[in-house]
Amino acid sequence: MIEGKKLDEDVIGTYIRENLQGDCLLAVGDEELIKIHYHTNEPWKLLEYCASLGEIYDIVIEDMERQARGCKG
Repeated sequence: MIEGKKLDEDVIGTYIRENLQGDCLLAVGDEELIKIHYHTNEPWKLLEYCASLGEIYDIVIEDMERQARGCKG
């Protein structure tokens, strides 16, 4: 989640797609609060970008490969 001023989900989504490797992007919200969901192997780059836009919180980073290994019987 990013809390800030004059946030634009389209601009944010475009920047992420064009500059950060990953997939399954969701960027939804309004001018003061945007929720980002993104699958990437470089979460620190996404966090750095989001922090440049405003205050970030409710951060969840999960290692999906590790989870998949744990689910195999």
